[in-house]
Amino acid sequence: MHEKVRKGKLVLKDGSVFEGTLYGGKRNAVGEVVFTTGMSGYQETLTDPSFCGQIVVMTYPLVGNYGCNPLFNQGKKCFFQGFVIGELCDCPSNWRNEQSLEDFLTEQDIPTLAGVDTRAITRKIRNHGVLQGVIVPAEMPDEEVQKLLDLPAVRNQVEEVTTPEVYTMGEGKLHVAVMDFGIKRNILKSIEAFGCRLTVFPASATAEEVLACDPDGIFLSNGPGDPKDLPEVIENIKKLIGKKPIFGICLGHQLMALANGADTYKMKFGHRGINQPVKYLATGRIYISAQNHGYAVDEKSLEGKGINISHISMNDGTIEGLEYTKHPTFTVQYHPEACPGPGDHDYLFKHFVDMMEGR
Repeated sequence: MHEKVRKGKLVLKDGSVFEGTLYGGKRNAVGEVVFTTGMSGYQETLTDPSFCGQIVVMTYPLVGNYGCNPLFNQGKKCFFQGFVIGELCDCPSNWRNEQSLEDFLTEQDIPTLAGVDTRAITRKIRNHGVLQGVIVPAEMPDEEVQKLLDLPAVRNQVEEVTTPEVYTMGEGKLHVAVMDFGIKRNILKSIEAFGCRLTVFPASATAEEVLACDPDGIFLSNGPGDPKDLPEVIENIKKLIGKKPIFGICLGHQLMALANGADTYKMKFGHRGINQPVKYLATGRIYISAQNHGYAVDEKSLEGKGINISHISMNDGTIEGLEYTKHPTFTVQYHPEACPGPGDHDYLFKHFVDMMEGR
């Protein structure tokens, strides 16, 4: 049974108000409001560090129907600001269910607004772009809500989600240095599964520190926020270019592009979900991918940089993958580790292994 019902509201920067029932954390949520289109994988989504500081709207109407299990966590905790769903299932059923989503949200202190028209919120974001928003108790006065909406945007998300110290995992013959900008657990498992041992570094690690472990290759991870907020990281990546084979995904993909003189831009509403079609230009094959990003590499900025486009989005034509002709580097914008989502992207990890082995 629920505690005494609390009424709440989501207020967007443009003045739109959506009222519902509050669950989870008792704090106020303040952040950029985005939507994700996955029909499952809500726990993996909740624990994906790339969502740090955001209020996330689930477009699928019923959330929580198979409960939660620590096995599915992708980060050390949930870094969401807030969660918005149509209907919260209070009677989950699954053989792996160990905890209800409501209890998980309370434990993680995530303010959650349920019983709202998530389709209307999604349509607004699609039409007008992402907006700053707050989740607060229904009785909060307008002037207090406005003070929260006027708070400056957070810029230190990577600092919040990266590992605080270097650690190792795996026993494979190939050694990969991983730059952790907010990496998901299953990405580490995927690299390890291809015969690699890993040394994972904080985002603040210098190029010299990374190269000192004598890796066979370097991996640049996913993570939250604007890549241009990380000038020191970009400078370190410049020093790594050409030293070892490099594979980057998501934020790592954007940072590598910036380190090579290309440009990035903020998308209108981004790509977030586990059903995003991507075309691999080398073969013409279309893959379904899991994605979570609000920034993209500007195609016009690639000219003369020795960078070829390898993958594109079938939804809007934006860049989803790049290959570098002057050094052994390739990157993709999406999440190839399939957690949550499709598992068609092992060829990317195999390609990374092939590069490290000199093929």
